[in-house]
Amino acid sequence: MNKAKHSSPWWWVPTLYFAEGVPYFLVNNISVMLFAKMGVPNDQLAFFTTLLYFPWFLKGLWSPLVDVVKTKRWWIVAMQLLMAVLCVLLTLSLPHPDASMMAAKGTPVSMFWLTLVLFIITAFASATHDIAADGYYMIAHDSCSQARFIGIRSTFYRIAMVFGQGVLVFIAGRFEKSTGDIPLSWQLTLGITAVILFAVTIYHIFALPRVERAIGKESGRSPKVESQKSKDACDDKGQELSIGEAFKTFFTKKGVVLAICFMLLYRMAEGLLVKLSLPFLVDSREVIEREGQLIGGGLGLDTDVVGFIYGTIGVLFLLLGGILGGIYISRRGLKRSIWLMAASLTLPNLVYVYLSGVQPTNLWLIGSAISFEQFGYGFGFTAYMMYMMYFAQSKVGDRDVNYSTSHYAICTAFMALSMMLPGFVAGKIEMSVGYYWFFWIAVLCSVTTFAVTYFVHRQIDSEYGCNK
Repeated sequence: MNKAKHSSPWWWVPTLYFAEGVPYFLVNNISVMLFAKMGVPNDQLAFFTTLLYFPWFLKGLWSPLVDVVKTKRWWIVAMQLLMAVLCVLLTLSLPHPDASMMAAKGTPVSMFWLTLVLFIITAFASATHDIAADGYYMIAHDSCSQARFIGIRSTFYRIAMVFGQGVLVFIAGRFEKSTGDIPLSWQLTLGITAVILFAVTIYHIFALPRVERAIGKESGRSPKVESQKSKDACDDKGQELSIGEAFKTFFTKKGVVLAICFMLLYRMAEGLLVKLSLPFLVDSREVIEREGQLIGGGLGLDTDVVGFIYGTIGVLFLLLGGILGGIYISRRGLKRSIWLMAASLTLPNLVYVYLSGVQPTNLWLIGSAISFEQFGYGFGFTAYMMYMMYFAQSKVGDRDVNYSTSHYAICTAFMALSMMLPGFVAGKIEMSVGYYWFFWIAVLCSVTTFAVTYFVHRQIDSEYGCNK
């Protein structure tokens, strides 16, 4: 009787996906807030934090390594331990810019070269952890158990989202107020993150069942052979899928050029806005011009207030929008839903035009505006995810071979690229024209969303996504 049969997924699924989410939001969201509070100019901030997203764009290139070296359980524990150590190093190496330099948004990003290197290593470790965790989830469950716990893993990943974007930022803000020292507040926050990751790592050493080893003992085969057989079983024809074949069949699919254009352009407006929404909320309300660049013009909110409004309440509305979006598509189908969702994704961005033009001080008004925009994004983003699944599941010419898993992974790479490309230029645009006109430019980029929606809408199967 193997140990895996006695290890209920309730003991490890929630903690595994919480541990998957926290480092992701640390690298992609908390880093933006940290650099903004440290006074790094928006052009440098946006460019270098966008670079941190590269590992999730490229992770498919080294994902086979996780299959053939060690076990997925080993990779999970090793990456969690590595990320905990990296958080400690981030805590110890964080520089302390002069207070006047931070206030004037004049801190050069070069001062943070070691911090950036550590964030990049953390990003690679986090992306590798994602690969191992998702693979482990599939081999540690039977198909019935996978379906039963899919909502649990999603819920705890979202809890990590609230924790990363909300709770940790709120904690940093509280430390900032109590100590009056911005760098120290982030050091303490990163230290707390390190403690949490260490605790989860130690827990998983004992809680994660050794399913690959147990399978190997029962079958008389090595764990890797059994894992590969499990993968092959996922293919309708029982064929082994190679990386080269997956890419070849993806790029020869009917309508692939339009699909790629949709995946790259549907979220262009959001790609610009999301990179600078946090700096806008905390930047000084006064606008100054230095060397032809505009600095300030934000809402001047405290860090803990941003953690609560944007990272907690806003995220909850984002999740609510996603849930309702899924329900809406299930009742009407993707084809009949996509126009409303394209509008929902883009038009609420107008709230940032209002906030940057009026610069209100009422927190209820600011919170309501942000929650409305986040709800719209969550609702509209559902169509994007559904389209990626639709295209990934479409047939490869006349061949009756299921490449949907590999093709969906390629789609997620384009999804990552869609946020990176506008992120690289967002800071330069904002510092050239200021927040008000920058947000107008983001709204005008909605034209690309509606253009690709028009062409994609004509090709979507009218029954796809609809409950029958």
